[in-house]
Amino acid sequence: MCGIVGAIGERNVVPVLVEGLRRLEYRGYDSAGVAVQKYDQTIGLSKTVGKVAELDEKLKADPIKGRLGVAHTRWATHGGVTDANAHPHLSGDRVAVIHNGIIENYESIKKDLVDKGYEFLSETDTEVAAHLVHDFLKQGMDLTEAVRQSVAQFTGAFALLVFDAEDPDRIVVSRVASPLVVGLGIGENFVASGVPALLPVTQKFIYLEQGDIAEIRRDGVSIFNGDGEAVEREVNETQLTTESAEKGQYRHFMLKEIFEQPSALADTLYGRIESGRVVADSLGPQAQELLSQVENIHIVACGTSYHAGCVGKYWIEALAHVPCQVEIASEYRYRQVVVPDNTLFITLSQSGETADTLEALRLAKESNYLGTLTVCNSAHSSMVRESDLCMMTQAGPEIGVASTKAFTTQLLSMLIVTLMFARQRDMSEETEAKLVPYIMHTAAAVEEALGMNDHLKHLAEDFSEKHHTLFLGRGPMWPIAMEGALKLKEISYIHAEAYAAGELKHGPLALIDEDMPVVVVAPNNELLDKLKSNMQVVRARGGQLYVFADNETGIESEEGMVVIPMPHANRIIAPIVYTIPLQLLSYHVAVLKGTDVDQPRNLAKSVTVE
Repeated sequence: MCGIVGAIGERNVVPVLVEGLRRLEYRGYDSAGVAVQKYDQTIGLSKTVGKVAELDEKLKADPIKGRLGVAHTRWATHGGVTDANAHPHLSGDRVAVIHNGIIENYESIKKDLVDKGYEFLSETDTEVAAHLVHDFLKQGMDLTEAVRQSVAQFTGAFALLVFDAEDPDRIVVSRVASPLVVGLGIGENFVASGVPALLPVTQKFIYLEQGDIAEIRRDGVSIFNGDGEAVEREVNETQLTTESAEKGQYRHFMLKEIFEQPSALADTLYGRIESGRVVADSLGPQAQELLSQVENIHIVACGTSYHAGCVGKYWIEALAHVPCQVEIASEYRYRQVVVPDNTLFITLSQSGETADTLEALRLAKESNYLGTLTVCNSAHSSMVRESDLCMMTQAGPEIGVASTKAFTTQLLSMLIVTLMFARQRDMSEETEAKLVPYIMHTAAAVEEALGMNDHLKHLAEDFSEKHHTLFLGRGPMWPIAMEGALKLKEISYIHAEAYAAGELKHGPLALIDEDMPVVVVAPNNELLDKLKSNMQVVRARGGQLYVFADNETGIESEEGMVVIPMPHANRIIAPIVYTIPLQLLSYHVAVLKGTDVDQPRNLAKSVTVE
């Protein structure tokens, strides 16, 4: 969620820190700050509520400079959105700390520190880290040991960056669940919560692992595992560029990423299908042996990824005939789960660091599952490293908080995985050969759907002054309706709900009136006649229908019903294709309402706290 950047070198690092924060704005935040060790070895601090641009203006008006520093964008958890609660936090004139995540036992540690005479200036859990490190430094420990001893007292999921004004040669960092990446330079080194922050200064990265503590110095990096042993971590050279994290010709990242979906889907297919068949080894060398034993599937995810898992359930049970259960990760973690024999555990996550999903995976590793598989967009993430098998979605960088291309590439990945399961069951080569051409057509079908953009831009005017919207779908289109409702509410702030269309008469019908737009996704499938009946029920109550209908359904616009013609798409890829106009509709409604499309209020891109 929050953004972390640290730098140490021979130049003034403040511009690097501020630019790094700017490149992490997509993660979501409400305040920002910088602390540096100034040239006179005192701490310079600047922080403010609001955007990074406001911090930048403050620094221009009252500059601070130094060769070592840390910077942070905060997404409030403990304490309100105030300057005092913004990071970094200091202990006296010596220790500066920034922190992602939550220190769950901070209250008991705070009580002990207050008893020792420490004064707390904020409402945050983070400030205990600054004072505790300071307390250990007073006892004669060096900075690395002080951080190690402090971290040993914390419970929770967090990442820490700490520097000591009396030690000009290092930043010490600790990773417990919350991601950190080290960037390697020449005569300077960096650390951040995400690669995009450091792309202007390096292409070489080390991904810290769970429990790692690292010393970041000008001339090198030393890493220690949770047992305090020196370890080597792989150096990775990224192919990402600064241009990949820029909007280019587009007004917003979200629109750019919507239009990147054809190429992202094509990239996701690359190497996964050969000679008309899905390549099972693309999940890993042990994939075929493990998949052949699967008798049940549990899918666990959050938010948009949960919706992808729900569509996957329909595909898996229809094509592979494997019982499949889908669950929200935050619920899965806190109930007694019955694990049937030979059950595969699947997680879906854009970042691979989603706190609830990652902890669910770790819980599953201790349970009686046959194995684990993650569908993810981040090759070096915790979920990828900790799962037995992985399917990389190849969506590329996604900056907008509202997920678009990460979702559709998750859907395509789940469809590919479904065919792998089906082959291990009873799907014939002939059936697979019939389905594969439709899958190969996905990118082209999405490209055609993007041609609806101008139409949807005008249609958005019907929604921009509304306060509520209902989305309806049936079968695998129900989760697509759920995703459409989520997109509208998260970027336009219009209240939206989604229902399986057959559930209308069981309560939601009471909401229908002339002021409630009802959006329906209507591909040409076996449920179409049932869906038409549900639509007539809405019309009979004076509701205004907006129907995204396959051009082969024969549904036409009339009073009380606006039909938005959809290009024909085979039912197997229809969930992916019908996602596109719902994304575009939400985008254009948000633009009309003047909301912050890429960074909607109260939300974060990577949810690394529980």
